[in-house]
Amino acid sequence: MKKFLAIVMAAIMVLSVCLTATAELAGEYDITIWAAENAVDLTKKQVEDFNATNTDGIKFNATVEPVSESEAATQMITDVEAGADIFSFASDQFARLVQAGALAKLGAKAVEFVTANNVGGSIAAVTSGDTMYAYPMTADNGYFMFYDKSIIPEEDANSLEKLIADCEANQKFFAFDLQGSAWYLASFFFGTGCHSVWQTADDGTFISVDDTFDSDKGLIAAKGLKKLVDSPFFLSSASVNEFNSGAAVVVSGVWDYEAAKGILGDNLGAKDLPSFEVDGTEYHLGSYNGYKMMGVKPQVDAVKGAAIHKLAQYLTGDKCQMERFEALSWGPSNLADQASEAVQSNPALVALAAQDPYATVLSQVHGSWWDIAKVITEDVKAATDEAGLQAALDNYQEKLASLFTLSDDVKNGWTIIGTCNLDDGFFFTDYSNETRSNWTDDIPMVKGEDGIWKSEKAWPMEAGVEFKVRQGLSWDNAFPADNFKVEEAGTYFVTFDEATGTVALVAE
Repeated sequence: MKKFLAIVMAAIMVLSVCLTATAELAGEYDITIWAAENAVDLTKKQVEDFNATNTDGIKFNATVEPVSESEAATQMITDVEAGADIFSFASDQFARLVQAGALAKLGAKAVEFVTANNVGGSIAAVTSGDTMYAYPMTADNGYFMFYDKSIIPEEDANSLEKLIADCEANQKFFAFDLQGSAWYLASFFFGTGCHSVWQTADDGTFISVDDTFDSDKGLIAAKGLKKLVDSPFFLSSASVNEFNSGAAVVVSGVWDYEAAKGILGDNLGAKDLPSFEVDGTEYHLGSYNGYKMMGVKPQVDAVKGAAIHKLAQYLTGDKCQMERFEALSWGPSNLADQASEAVQSNPALVALAAQDPYATVLSQVHGSWWDIAKVITEDVKAATDEAGLQAALDNYQEKLASLFTLSDDVKNGWTIIGTCNLDDGFFFTDYSNETRSNWTDDIPMVKGEDGIWKSEKAWPMEAGVEFKVRQGLSWDNAFPADNFKVEEAGTYFVTFDEATGTVALVAE
């Protein structure tokens, strides 16, 4: 890896000289592109369109492979050299890709292109320090509210309290994934003016956090949160399939619009999140808004790298973003596309746009934060008074602070987390406990002389158990990209090859 990066750095210096002198990019280039499975065919067409229309004499022989935005990041950091030349990823994967050296820095003209053509939030999401590393591709990774208009009167849709009352009166569920996802949970805290802003160095390393969840405003958020989670018709889910199972409200995003429309038809409503009231004051629920972006792998061949950046700009330009909107309903980050009549008339994107003034841009977030924050909901639900709510926030703050005091052994070590895990905590020794936790506690691993990590002991696992192996109690480095699933019940050790990212079971 070090040799590869050194060669790339040398190529970048050559590139700046070559492009200043000649800007000669004509030629044929073999490249690999990773795209979401439903975007593979469209991406192939768009590359062909680039080949036919560019005036630089560039022709790409592109192999387009189906690799999801989350899986792409994991594969890239495992082996940058073997990764795709162009790949798409979600904004919450940005920091670890920068840290891994998997993203080529954008040159001055590319920065001008991104800045001139995309919404401000997406520009911030592709920037670390003073350096831009990727091209915005969508601005639709946020959430809002779907509801059943046959159950929920339109005049009630702006009030959390009225929505809860309507659901309880009609024995219908209010689905909001507040117990399983900090991404959704944050809406209550953002709604009262709290923030959690992570600072990174230019290499993507987290150096500090400015977080106000444990504050007077955070206590107000906890009170609003408790109103919903204490309802017998609260359901911690983000799937619009819950409309088939008795839900009247589901908080989700544009990716679920077609499915929701298929279930509810003309009874489907879509709008921004409601407000909640605490001590006579109303607070509009906030949200996270994220982006999909396109990265270019650093290239040994500097001229090839410049040509690939030309293609990346084309694939994230207004024409291609609009084609993805028309074919896949992806919301564009391009300013001109966002202003188009077609985008403005899409109900899901209209609802997302209405929520946008209350949204916080999802950029760099420490991978451990997601586990730490989502526990707030369980503690709030268990609280019986205001002191209990404050204790929930204090517990959160204590765990947050501990991220910056972890030992090097913990930061660099690998652990196992999933439905297989036990409730004894990180340093437990009692493997006989049969109580399973749900992605909350980490099982430690030990590195052998052969370089392979292995669980300290074997323990019984049933068929269907799922888990990942992760580093530093964080989701920044976690394998495999899709959960590892136990196929056959047995008593197993878990092993992990750090060099290849391979997770395996070894029978006792």
